[in-house]
Amino acid sequence: MAVGLYKDVHVPQAITEQLRRRGVDVWTAIEDGRDTDSDDQLLERSTALGRVLFTPDIRFKAMAEDWQRQGRRFQGLLFGHQLGATLGQYVSNLEMIAVASKPDEWANVVQHLPF
Repeated sequence: MAVGLYKDVHVPQAITEQLRRRGVDVWTAIEDGRDTDSDDQLLERSTALGRVLFTPDIRFKAMAEDWQRQGRRFQGLLFGHQLGATLGQYVSNLEMIAVASKPDEWANVVQHLPF
């Protein structure tokens, strides 16, 4: 089973468009009507949907790492700083994750992108 992705509101739309052109299952917080939700609400929502959340927001990363320490379950978080890579690098990394891994491999994982 492919990994479904959930995109934070701060991720450029171009990443979503490129991923969809490549057949990756990605849903955005905006499309989900959750664009005003807090970070913890979005992480809970992505977990309820069984999707790994991608964000450039360092506060998300810190929160997810705190959840790890607390033993609080979440579906996974992929963090990519806005200045850390090109859009193409993020698209490539996210496509690889979506296609070459399984959802359960990302449970409670915080991964920094790009690889």
